[in-house]
Amino acid sequence: MITSRKIEDLADVLQPIATELVAVCKANTIDLLITCTLRDGEAQTALYAQGRTKPGKIVTWAKAGESLHEYAVAFDVVPLRNGKPVWGTKGEDLKIWQLVGTLGKELGLEWAGDWSNGKREFPHFQYTGGLTLADFKAGKMPQ
Repeated sequence: MITSRKIEDLADVLQPIATELVAVCKANTIDLLITCTLRDGEAQTALYAQGRTKPGKIVTWAKAGESLHEYAVAFDVVPLRNGKPVWGTKGEDLKIWQLVGTLGKELGLEWAGDWSNGKREFPHFQYTGGLTLADFKAGKMPQ
């Protein structure tokens, strides 16, 4: 089972963008921790089971084969306040997430905090280069 936090495990096109997001957040007084980059199908299956067939809160909507983490074009983050993760999404916590999301979008990333399908994920960023999940399944990668 593979679950990585390494920027180097992201697709080549995404590595400098992820690195820049961390730097831009730092310049805006936000320490940003990358919590997940590449994840294999086995890890995705285990994560999808959480909150469904295993204890815990639902943290993903994608089954194995459907997550862009499996194609190395998505990563998850959490901002830190005084060294502690900010998981809340209300009040001052929401303001931090909104700034992180805005900074990511300015770098060309899609931020799942904007998703309006009821499946928002503030920690999740992805870069598809205009490709679809079907394209990734067919072996295509963004340039």
